[in-house]
Amino acid sequence: MNYWIVKSEPESYSWNDFVAKKEEIWDGVRNYQARNFLREMQLGDLVFFYHSGKEKAIVGIAEVSQEQFPDPTDEAWTSVKLKVKRPLKKSIPLSAIKAEDSLSGLPMLKQSRLSVLPVGKEEFDVLLKMSS
Repeated sequence: MNYWIVKSEPESYSWNDFVAKKEEIWDGVRNYQARNFLREMQLGDLVFFYHSGKEKAIVGIAEVSQEQFPDPTDEAWTSVKLKVKRPLKKSIPLSAIKAEDSLSGLPMLKQSRLSVLPVGKEEFDVLLKMSS
């Protein structure tokens, strides 16, 4: 199993929007590295849902429900389908992520502009603990 973070601006598409739909195509990714990460996602992988923009916090967990397929908005790109797993008991603000030494290697801290990023198992576990 792999672990990921996807980012969305809550003004455009929030966790609550996602929960209302229960499952959604994750499309519109237009960065080659982020696209490659989408291509690596496998059925059942767990995905943190991160609110970018003003909020800057991980707010929920999704699961990959369909592996890569052509993006319906532009078939030259890649999409996956995600389904809601559960909200976090407590959101994890970016400031707390940056303050946690064991997360200093987290790719989202080094490549902050990417909307899809991998998370290691140990980092995933640390983040889960921070959310409880």
